[in-house]
Amino acid sequence: MSSPLATSLLASADSSSGSSIVSFGILLLIPLAMYFLMIRPQRKRAREQQALQAAISVGQEVITTSGIFGTITGEDGDSRFWLEIDDDVQIRIARAAISSVVTDDDHDDEPATEDEPSDAAAED
Repeated sequence: MSSPLATSLLASADSSSGSSIVSFGILLLIPLAMYFLMIRPQRKRAREQQALQAAISVGQEVITTSGIFGTITGEDGDSRFWLEIDDDVQIRIARAAISSVVTDDDHDDEPATEDEPSDAAAED
């Protein structure tokens, strides 16, 4: 009762079921890989940034997200700080605007001053 056509269709269905399982497995691995390569590291960085912003205290030198260096001089509520960016120049910033705390490695070497005479002036 079985025809050669039905037998060949069943044989081809059996051989393609193995490749469909592999394809389905690959489709399941893509979201898993995206989680471990993209989402998890981003969440870790966000937690570290929140911990840094929560630990900020008065007197620390910080860098804002816009690149402004300054010293925290006071708190204005739970979510704002006063930041001194120059002598007697203070701005109010949000806690979330603080990018990082300045360490000794972040300080640039001070530019040389022109107090010493140049070689050309010394030769005259």
